[in-house]
Amino acid sequence: MTGADTPGGSVRPATPHDAQAIASVHVATWRHAYAGLLPDDLLADLDAGQWAERWRGRLAEREPVPGLFALVFESGGRVRGFVSGGPDRDGRPGGEVYAIYVDPDFQGRGAGRRLMGAAVRGLAEAGFTEASLWVLARNRPSRAFYESQGWRADGTEKPFMFDDSGRSASEVRYVRNLDPGAS
Repeated sequence: MTGADTPGGSVRPATPHDAQAIASVHVATWRHAYAGLLPDDLLADLDAGQWAERWRGRLAEREPVPGLFALVFESGGRVRGFVSGGPDRDGRPGGEVYAIYVDPDFQGRGAGRRLMGAAVRGLAEAGFTEASLWVLARNRPSRAFYESQGWRADGTEKPFMFDDSGRSASEVRYVRNLDPGAS
């Protein structure tokens, strides 16, 4: 998955140097997208510095898992969004989009579509013929975005445990065929 220039920005592989920027987008987007869906105290306590350390570790792995990727959307010299994915984390055959987030101040400009397109191509290039992703059941804007990109809910739900206290929210699984020969 090489960087592809597009009007308004480009998608490229993420590097450990992007960790702080990815974490900032991650935290800002959680606070924006999950307001009213996750507890206010959880969102207020998010720490971009801690998330940056986790991202730095993931991006610096010397022997990455085959098919694992992290991409950023860069515009104006700034990371405005990211997507990550790889093999399905639940052990199902196929790939998975683990996360896709675009800075709330940059949404609606095509970055999400470009990131999702790159993720789908990357999963297909890694040999996966299908993919999944998880989204909060009550996150209507994200669900509408995924559906506009060819994903469909498959009826599977599970709790998303967002802290150690046992608090959770319901997630639904979306799936998509990646086989270019399928109709």
